Amino acid sequence: MYYKSLTVFKMNKSSKLNIHKKSEISGLLLFIAGIIVFMGIITGEIYYSFGYSTKDNQISDLGGTEPPNSIITQPSATIFNTTMIISGIMILFASWLIHLEYENFLVSTPLGLLGLGVLGVGIFPGNIIPWHAIFAMMTFISGGIGAIIVSIKIVQPPIRYVFMILGIIALLFLISYPLFIPYLGLGGTERWIAYPILFWIIGLGSFLSGINKSQKN
Repeated sequence: MYYKSLTVFKMNKSSKLNIHKKSEISGLLLFIAGIIVFMGIITGEIYYSFGYSTKDNQISDLGGTEPPNSIITQPSATIFNTTMIISGIMILFASWLIHLEYENFLVSTPLGLLGLGVLGVGIFPGNIIPWHAIFAMMTFISGGIGAIIVSIKIVQPPIRYVFMILGIIALLFLISYPLFIPYLGLGGTERWIAYPILFWIIGLGSFLSGINKSQKN
């Protein structure tokens, strides 16, 4: 009886460690993906050869501007598109690991759609319509909603409220972007949608990696 109980205890402990491992890996993937996107955008802006403006140019212009008369400049387009594809795959894989741990579609679905949206933005640059616009909108909507819902479900206060505020900001600017364009420009307004989502992904990744280490201790 003693050995049977000891075996069950070891199996439960091993199962918990595996769960923690999934969370740590998913957190690391999200953290790295967020940094890759951020640095990829900055690097693409540096090498853009037609006078890129963060106020007037959309982020996706780095991959290709909207038709007609689309402009694709290298190496900015390759840097941006590759960044989005790699990051999208990482976010998708992280969402799968998170689903294995939490078994909650309200948590994994927004992250999965976010990853799919980011991947689609890289595969279909701004000059490919309507697919680019569809995946970009998927990214913004799922990211904003995800920052709120995922934070409520799995993130502890007080950082939960910070993540939720980031989601609210992204959705607010997405819904009312025409009101902000005269003051921030098209590019500036879009960044007030995209960057809060990006900061949430980096923060969530850090949270998932760190919180489980404290639980194991």
